[in-house]
Amino acid sequence: MWPDRARYARWQNAARNIGRQLNTSAGRWLAALWRGGRAAARSGANAVEAEHGRFALWLPVFMGVGVLIYYGLHDEPPAWAGAKFAAAGFAAALASGRQRVVRAAALAAAVTALGFASAQYSTSRLPPIEANLPSRAVMASGIVRAVETLPHTRRITLKSVVLSNDEPPAGRARAKAKFPPEPDQALVRMIRIRLKAGDTTVVATGDSIRVRAMLRPPSAPAWPGGWDTQRDAFHSGLGAYGHALAELKVTGRGSPDAFASHIQWLRETIAARITAVIPGAAGAVAVTLLTGAARGIPEADHAAFRDSGLAHLLAVAGLHIGIVMGFVLAASRAAFALSERASLRWPIRKITAVIALSAGGAYMLLTGSHVPIMRSFAMACLFTVALLAGRQPVSLRGLAVAGIALMLIAPYEVPGVSFQMSFSAVLALIAGYEALRPVLRRLHGKSMARKVGWHIVTLALTSTLAGTASLPYGAYHFGHVQLYYIQSNMLAVPLTAFWVMPAGMIALVLMPFGLEWLALVPMGWGASIIIVIARVTASLPAATLAVPHIPPWGLALLSLGIAWLGIWRTHIRLGGLALIAMGLTSPAFDRAPDVMVSADGGLIGFRTSDGVFLQQTRGASGFVRDAWLSRWSVTTSTPMPPEGWAGRGTLTCVRDACVFRPRPDQMAALLIRGPSKPSGCGGAAVLVSAEPARGICAYPPPRPVDRFTVWKEGPVAIWLEPTGATVLTDRQNRGTRPWVPPPPKPRKRPPSQLPMAQLDR
Repeated sequence: MWPDRARYARWQNAARNIGRQLNTSAGRWLAALWRGGRAAARSGANAVEAEHGRFALWLPVFMGVGVLIYYGLHDEPPAWAGAKFAAAGFAAALASGRQRVVRAAALAAAVTALGFASAQYSTSRLPPIEANLPSRAVMASGIVRAVETLPHTRRITLKSVVLSNDEPPAGRARAKAKFPPEPDQALVRMIRIRLKAGDTTVVATGDSIRVRAMLRPPSAPAWPGGWDTQRDAFHSGLGAYGHALAELKVTGRGSPDAFASHIQWLRETIAARITAVIPGAAGAVAVTLLTGAARGIPEADHAAFRDSGLAHLLAVAGLHIGIVMGFVLAASRAAFALSERASLRWPIRKITAVIALSAGGAYMLLTGSHVPIMRSFAMACLFTVALLAGRQPVSLRGLAVAGIALMLIAPYEVPGVSFQMSFSAVLALIAGYEALRPVLRRLHGKSMARKVGWHIVTLALTSTLAGTASLPYGAYHFGHVQLYYIQSNMLAVPLTAFWVMPAGMIALVLMPFGLEWLALVPMGWGASIIIVIARVTASLPAATLAVPHIPPWGLALLSLGIAWLGIWRTHIRLGGLALIAMGLTSPAFDRAPDVMVSADGGLIGFRTSDGVFLQQTRGASGFVRDAWLSRWSVTTSTPMPPEGWAGRGTLTCVRDACVFRPRPDQMAALLIRGPSKPSGCGGAAVLVSAEPARGICAYPPPRPVDRFTVWKEGPVAIWLEPTGATVLTDRQNRGTRPWVPPPPKPRKRPPSQLPMAQLDR
């Protein structure tokens, strides 16, 4: 039935009123949205206008991306790839005219390709890796390139190396028959040999020596995806490492034959003069600050510096060159002030700036010219040029120019922790002080109390900005962070800047006169106090904190966030906080391997709910063990359990085998650790053994990862899944690159020389 007319009219009027209200609300909502969109557009336009000219600061970021793309490739690209795309990008940027977006995109692509090309050229100009190194003792002859003092011995670097047959001791005729003479082998790369403990033979740079040693090629990464130590050795010109089996013999005294050799000889001479006055760890720290050689510091003290957040004091960089230049600047100004004519008529400020820059360059050469101090010296050069031209001396543009210059000179340093930590710290310092300059100006005053408070605040701010910006990179490369780095730096940095380093500079001036002890003695006192600060800070509860491993894509997001936050100047910089947060939470999406096997099979590790269990043979690498613990975010490990162990059901061991199943719904891994065969291999997806283990299990056999596997493929990482096992080898991960050794080939056994038995007829 239809309702009556009155009721129908009321319903119609109510519907009309609701429609009017909805139309009014929608109109208001649309109007508010329109006004908000216009305001956002105006704000965006103002932000773009305020950020005008900041795009140039992104060019070193794009260039670094190109370098990382090259080192992340699986196969070596064509030689023309980087240069061709860089030329095409620059040509497109020049042809874009007034189209800013097109020009910016073309320029970004061109600079990315330029970084790629720089890494290509840096690799192509180096000699190939050394192949067919002898696997037995040899006599190594060469010219000493460097001599380093270690805590218990010394280490020498040789160039122009010739390997000859080792002379076996008398009475060992079988050795001659077993190892027939081979022709001498000349190496194109340098080798580094650790001398025997107690070998006191006097040797210096330039000497010709001969030593009996065991050599080995550079080690593979600790695990697939770990730090590529072979790439480091390739770019540093090293072809082999070794240890001496006897005392070395000096076959000829010589002198350095190149500028770099002269600098190395000077470093060794200064180090010897310092340690003669300052013994022990304090002397090793003083040698590090003045020559850059940190190998003589005892391992315990080195760990204390690392755990207290003071390791940057031992990595000579911007702080040290800044102290040197500041000290020379103040001293030269004081010297010029003694002359009235010079003070009134000469441009003292500019002259002293050039003198200080010269001192900084000499200090860079003396300390080894590594990447952090090269970056600092490039910044110092730009600082001096800006000072001479009357421009702002410290800016992000100077940092960008320094970054581009270093990536053209040494692109192989971009994946390294030193490059990443130093540039992130300087970026944070420049951008942080630029943003907080108004606040710091209000804090500064004329009274002594306000001046002291201002200096304390700036010191804490410097430690906070630099330490916090570099903290994620230390966590990525080392697996832990320091919690008390601000407090330790507030004590140790002023002590280094105003006591230790100035005393060291005075000692260098007094060395030609034999009076260096006047300054080295107080320098040793200051170095001892710094060591005490490091030891006390490192001994505090929870001084270091193990953190989960950040995957490479997470570190890339975090780095992009730091750059975004530091380069932009308007409110759009806050978007960097979201990128940083995404990078910090990336470990939650990364799964560590369940099982790892080292390159020599000497270490086999299992990550269980009861902790990390390791099967470790004699002579296994401690470096690999520590790298595994860092990857698994733990600090300690436990030897493989005995027979009858059943820890929470994840690891069960019998006499000569262990079965590991991370979770009940996943497949198992079977470890063979004895001579007897297991009774059964059912349910195992992978078979792990330090010895050859082919044919142990009946059909269908689990995938073997044994001594043959790591000999051919390098270290192995294993993830156990519900349907099987994912096995990743180092050769699969790195591919075929110039620094990756080719797969080994089985040695051909010589035919037997025994006479055949006569056939009886």
